Amino acid sequence: MLENLPLQSVKHKALTIEGYSRAAVQSYWRVPELKLGFDLGGSPWAFMGTQTFFVTHAHLDHLAAMPVYVARRRMMKMEPPTIYLPEEVVENVEKMLRAWQRLDRGRMLCEIVPVKDGDVIELSREHTVRVFKTKHTVPSVGFIVYDSRRKLKDEYHGLSGTEIRDLRFSGTEVTQEFLTPLVCYTGDTAPAGLDAHPDVMKAQILITEMTFFRPEHRKQKIHKFGHMHLDDILDRADKFENELIILSHLSTRTHEAQARHALRVRMPEELQKRVKLWC
Repeated sequence: MLENLPLQSVKHKALTIEGYSRAAVQSYWRVPELKLGFDLGGSPWAFMGTQTFFVTHAHLDHLAAMPVYVARRRMMKMEPPTIYLPEEVVENVEKMLRAWQRLDRGRMLCEIVPVKDGDVIELSREHTVRVFKTKHTVPSVGFIVYDSRRKLKDEYHGLSGTEIRDLRFSGTEVTQEFLTPLVCYTGDTAPAGLDAHPDVMKAQILITEMTFFRPEHRKQKIHKFGHMHLDDILDRADKFENELIILSHLSTRTHEAQARHALRVRMPEELQKRVKLWC
């Protein structure tokens, strides 16, 4: 398989996070075990087998590779992908695909699903995705992927299998759903995106942004343009319950070595142990 785009990978428990993210360049991620990806700023050949993508917003560095991804899957005789997009951008994205279809003279086959804040998407019996609102310069959302399990309600523990079966046959709901947040992806967002839903900071793995980190970077301006500063992460240091926090989308105007130094110097050691700077 061709390796035509930069790609990093990290394993945490049963999940693998793969991808790349740099501000104004391109952002693309996938979790192979969950059979889904986030954002389509680039389209590595290795990602072609992933059929479901969740896109946070329509900036070029997060969406520009969508026609490439869709066309390649058709060329490779794969099933059309399913792509979830903020509902406000769907009409224009469909127009874009129709334009590329005329230019490329090949059908752009995909299912586009509009989403909005509060939507809950059942991917399978085991996994559910919740959509939450983020704060950026264009319509944007984040996604939380849950492990979904049904367990017997407490009041029915101790009953025999026959008794439980009879309750089910009578129409009684004997189980309840338990959701465990596995992965949260915020995409580009001002700090409001981190605070939008309590499970953002409870997911086992949080993938979020830290575009700026220098003291001279003005946070008011950064927030206005829908991004975060290292200070925004530090202000919430005691709130992160995540086992792994991936900080991504570093500005191209700064060097990664400087960002790593800032984390070492300023971030509490307990939090540093759980943080991976992705650049």
